[in-house]
Amino acid sequence: MTRLHATLMTLPALPPHIRTWLAGLILALSGCSGTDPGTSNPTTQPVEERQAQHFMVSAAHPAAVEAGLDMLRRGGHAVDAAIATQMVLGFIEAPETGIGGGGFLLLHDAASGRSMMYDGRETAPQAATEDRFRRLGLPLPKAVAIPSSASVGVPGLVAMLGAAHQEHGRLPWETLFEPAIRLAEQGMDMPPRLQTQVRQDWSLRLFGDTRDYFRRQARQDPPRLRNEELARTMQRIADDGPQSFYQGDIADQFVARVREGRWGPDDLTLEDMAGYRSVLRRPVCGSYRQWTLCGGAPPSSGGLTILQALGMLERFPLGEMSPDDPTTWHLIAEASRLAFADRDYYIGDPDFVEVPVEALLDRDYLAGRSELIDPQQTMDDPSPGEPSRVPVLEQSRWGPDPDGTGTSHFSVVDAEGNMLALTSSNEAPFGSRMLSQGFVVNSQLTDFSFAPTVDGRAHPNAVGPGKRPRSSMSPFVVFDAQGEPRLVIGSRGGSRIIGYVLKTLIGVLDWNLDVQDAIALPNMVERGQGIEIEAGTELEALASQLEALGHQIRIVPMTSGLHGIERIESGWRGGADPRLDGVALGD
Repeated sequence: MTRLHATLMTLPALPPHIRTWLAGLILALSGCSGTDPGTSNPTTQPVEERQAQHFMVSAAHPAAVEAGLDMLRRGGHAVDAAIATQMVLGFIEAPETGIGGGGFLLLHDAASGRSMMYDGRETAPQAATEDRFRRLGLPLPKAVAIPSSASVGVPGLVAMLGAAHQEHGRLPWETLFEPAIRLAEQGMDMPPRLQTQVRQDWSLRLFGDTRDYFRRQARQDPPRLRNEELARTMQRIADDGPQSFYQGDIADQFVARVREGRWGPDDLTLEDMAGYRSVLRRPVCGSYRQWTLCGGAPPSSGGLTILQALGMLERFPLGEMSPDDPTTWHLIAEASRLAFADRDYYIGDPDFVEVPVEALLDRDYLAGRSELIDPQQTMDDPSPGEPSRVPVLEQSRWGPDPDGTGTSHFSVVDAEGNMLALTSSNEAPFGSRMLSQGFVVNSQLTDFSFAPTVDGRAHPNAVGPGKRPRSSMSPFVVFDAQGEPRLVIGSRGGSRIIGYVLKTLIGVLDWNLDVQDAIALPNMVERGQGIEIEAGTELEALASQLEALGHQIRIVPMTSGLHGIERIESGWRGGADPRLDGVALGD
């Protein structure tokens, strides 16, 4: 494969867009698209280092945590800390997140007791059509679609952060960019995880942008991360405000980069950029035992799917069951399968399709779905349910989305008790393999379904002009029986995010684990594709017993990125995923 790649990239007779298309095809055949390094020597932060009395940040790198804490020490709001944290992550975790992507920001306002979600999901160009990812009537391999102009949506992250800051920010907008600009200008040792990503993903050699930036710096001795171009871009946004990303020189260069030299429709326009708006949405909330949980609303599927799974599990005494018992994971897997069947059938962008949120969370409906779970054996492939108060749809099964893992999550609590969970993403690691003005360009539109219809009915997640693709990002806030905030949590990990967050919620709420211990639990995910068990964990020992219950089992690396903060008597206690380089720190 390496020899073929070398030959391909030296064929001057091929037009650039044909060469790029063939590179993507090689990527698909090699199975190297969207790869993510596995867990390497995970460690858990000592308890005394992750407790705080007043405020806390938990994120995937200490430098990002420190940037957020700096804003909180200056009297900033959780939103101020989030912007500073996010900008640093966009430099350090550039494959996963940055201003060229989008995300969801879930905020609980302590003073009003109100929770809200800022939707910064990318949008499709106004010229986009439902057959965007089809050729000759067939869906493209995802790895072919990713490094194309077709995969790029209008980035929403900057607009989302700007909207949240306008309503809640206390510190000047430009101040929040200072830590990231300073780091990008001065540089830093390249984090070991990023070195591993660059080393393992040989596809980065196929594309000039990723060769020139990521591979060149990884080959230095020692590997060094520096991005003066990104620093200049962030400085312009800091000086001129969030709208400068969508109108003017930054937008001009972004659109030009997406439209030049990559196969696929060159339909992203300056009008698409100027027309982007972040949307303020009401979170999806539901009950589980004595708790109330609020999570991401559509177009995120995370909130609904997790709440459905918990609602189906409520009749089982999980608190009395052991995480070492295969029946425990069998029940979680079966509830997940049922919830994913509904997810794939009903959820899309609520501005384009009717998503029956209340009906899908109706207690009687979930109780009926729960009755399909047999503790002694797995069920046949579940069909989507037929909740009341919504039209009965034909019983077709729409398979789960292909997995993408280019995502990051962090959590913040400020001195006033405002709680914030922000999950952001480029979709695939390294996005579309394009960079513009120092930042990675997203490949988020590949989260749309590549099949626009099923049995003659429009897919809820089909491509559409101005539409936002369905997401699995799952920021959550949990409240106790008295309505007091107890936990803020979320993760990275593509459509596996749902399973990661579900596991952690059960660990804290049912098994009374410290949030760190719950995060560190082995990952088990069921997305309608069979059970996936995290490689190298004690759950591997349960594989044969789960197979005896009828499950198909795969042992795979799963690098979650769970970061959460929980309330304790003395203040706050954080948890950071030991699979990454992050920490939870506070005052």
